[in-house]
Amino acid sequence: MITIKAFDGGEFGAYLALPASGRGPGIVLLQEIFGVNQVMRDLADGYAARGYVVLCPDLFWRQQPGIQLTDQTDAEWARAFELYKGLDEAKAVDDAGATLAFLRTHPACTGKVGAVGYCLGGKLAYLIATRYKTDCSVGYYGVGIENALDEAANLGGQLMLHIAEKDDYCSPEAQAKIHAALDANAHVTIHDYAGQDHAFARVGGAHYHEAAATLANQRAQEFFSEHLYG
Repeated sequence: MITIKAFDGGEFGAYLALPASGRGPGIVLLQEIFGVNQVMRDLADGYAARGYVVLCPDLFWRQQPGIQLTDQTDAEWARAFELYKGLDEAKAVDDAGATLAFLRTHPACTGKVGAVGYCLGGKLAYLIATRYKTDCSVGYYGVGIENALDEAANLGGQLMLHIAEKDDYCSPEAQAKIHAALDANAHVTIHDYAGQDHAFARVGGAHYHEAAATLANQRAQEFFSEHLYG
């Protein structure tokens, strides 16, 4: 873990994964509700293996630094939802923005930086794109994007959203609102996954679906390659 200074004071940790070449475009990896756990670190290492400099910030640090939960027990789920409910979303986006700014000037980074987020991080990937102008952002099954669609006018870079059709945290009505607001936006690409539930790309999760995850990940990789290496 390395240390990043928050815009409003204080410091927080972030997991850094470097490519074998030692240099590449950057990706800010935004956590699920379980903290910077093994799943997030594995994702960071996976992106680094594809040539990216990856930073995964601890977005729960204002409540409790160093949270690492799994999705395997009821107690961990309860704690994860407690942390999610206690999160100051605006400050979390600012902390993601501080991570973005840090990464842009990191000696290993080319200066181009994207973001990718899952669940909680899926919405934050959208919000960091509107508020801090990533070069591109990818959101997997983001929760609550339908409540921030007025911010889409501020998109600068490109945005890709992966939406699970059967997602209990993103209702059919919410999905319809997202499509109605964003389908015509030239900055946005939306992929829907028929029959899939929330967190279909979380390896080892209850709703993991290998084929859908592979497709979503391939699309994200091609998207990053186009907008961060181009």
